[in-house]
Amino acid sequence: MRMLLAVAFCAAFPTLWLWSTASSAAPLRPPVGFTVAVGDDDKDLRDCPQDAVPFAGALDFPSKYAGSDRARDDYNARSDREYKRRIAPITAFERGVSRQVDDYMRGGRPEALDCAIGLLADWSRERGLEGRSLSHTGKSMRKWALGSVAASYLRLKFSASRPLDAIDDDRIGDIEAWIGRVAARVVDEWSDQPLRKMNNHEYWAAWSVMAAAVALDRKDLFDWSVAQYRTAAMQIDAEGYLPNELARDTRALYYHNYALTPLAMLAAFGQANGVDLAAENDRAIDRLARRVLLGVADPNDFEVRTGAKQNVSEFKESSKFAWIEIYCWLRPCDAALLARLDTLRPLGSTRLGGSVTDLFSIPARHAGAAFSQEVSS
Repeated sequence: MRMLLAVAFCAAFPTLWLWSTASSAAPLRPPVGFTVAVGDDDKDLRDCPQDAVPFAGALDFPSKYAGSDRARDDYNARSDREYKRRIAPITAFERGVSRQVDDYMRGGRPEALDCAIGLLADWSRERGLEGRSLSHTGKSMRKWALGSVAASYLRLKFSASRPLDAIDDDRIGDIEAWIGRVAARVVDEWSDQPLRKMNNHEYWAAWSVMAAAVALDRKDLFDWSVAQYRTAAMQIDAEGYLPNELARDTRALYYHNYALTPLAMLAAFGQANGVDLAAENDRAIDRLARRVLLGVADPNDFEVRTGAKQNVSEFKESSKFAWIEIYCWLRPCDAALLARLDTLRPLGSTRLGGSVTDLFSIPARHAGAAFSQEVSS
C-alpha cells in the first residue's frame, strides 16, 4: 500500500519527485560547462592581485542610490565613489579569483592555480566576508562575493582535469568550510523576506547559495535556493513583469534585465540536477525573457507601466546580457536571437564564474524556432 501511495504521489507531483531525487540521491553537480578539462591556450597570464587583502570587518557600505526616494533610482555619484573605495579589497578578490581561474582553465598554467587557491586560502584563514552586515549594501556585497567565489571554485572542483587533487586536503577543507560559513550568513540574511520587498537581491542571494550548495554538495542549501526560485517565478505576472522591479521607476527595465541573470543560473543548476525550475509558473522565465528583450528593443511599454522614461545607459555593456548565453543553454533559442548572441560574445561575469561563454555556449545546430523573431531583432 505504501508503495502504491508513493507511486501515485510521484505521478501527481512529478516536479516534487525530481526535487526529492536531486535532494536525496545523486551528488549535486553543476552544468556540464563547469566540468571541462583544462585547455592549452598560451595567452599571457594576468598578474595575481596584490590588493585583494582579506576583508574581515563589518560590512558597512553606502548605496549608490543614497538619498533617493522609495524607487531607489536616483544615482548619487559621491556615495558611489565612497562605496567603491570601501569595497575595493572585496572587488579585487572577486575579480582576482575569477580571472585567475579563467586563465588557468584556458591554459593550465600552475601560477594561475596557485594564485587562485592562495587568495581563497588567505580569505578563509582570515575569515573574510564573515563580519556583521550593518547596511543593506553590506548584505548585498556578501552574497555577490559568495557567488563570485563559489562559481569560480566550482570550475576547479568539477573540472575533468581534477586540478584540486594537487592541493593539500587541509587547505581544501579550510576553503570549503569557509564557503559554507559565508553561505550560512547569506541564507540567514535573505530568508523570510516579505513578498512586497522580494526582488533581484533575493534572486542573487539564491544564486550565490546555489553555487555554494553544489560546490559543497549541501542539499539543504540547494533546497533553500530552489524555494527562492519558485517564489520568484510566482512573482512574474502573465505579461512577464516583476511588480517589485516596476517600482524602480526609471530603472525598471534595467532591473528586470538584472533579475534575469541569477534566475537563469538557478534554472540551469536546477536542470543539471533533475529539477525543471524553468517550468515553474507556466514557464515564467520565458515570459520575463520575452518582456526584457521587447523592452530593450523599445522601452515604451515599460515607460507606460511606470510613467517614467527608462534609463538604458548601462545596456551598452555586453556583460549585462550574460543571461542570454545561459538562457539559450536552457532552451532552444531561434536563429535571430543566437545571431544576436554571437555579436555579444564573449560574455563574462565575475559573479557567474568568469567566462559565461566558455561555460554555456552552444553550437548553432541547437537553434530552435520556439522563441519569436519579434523579440530577437
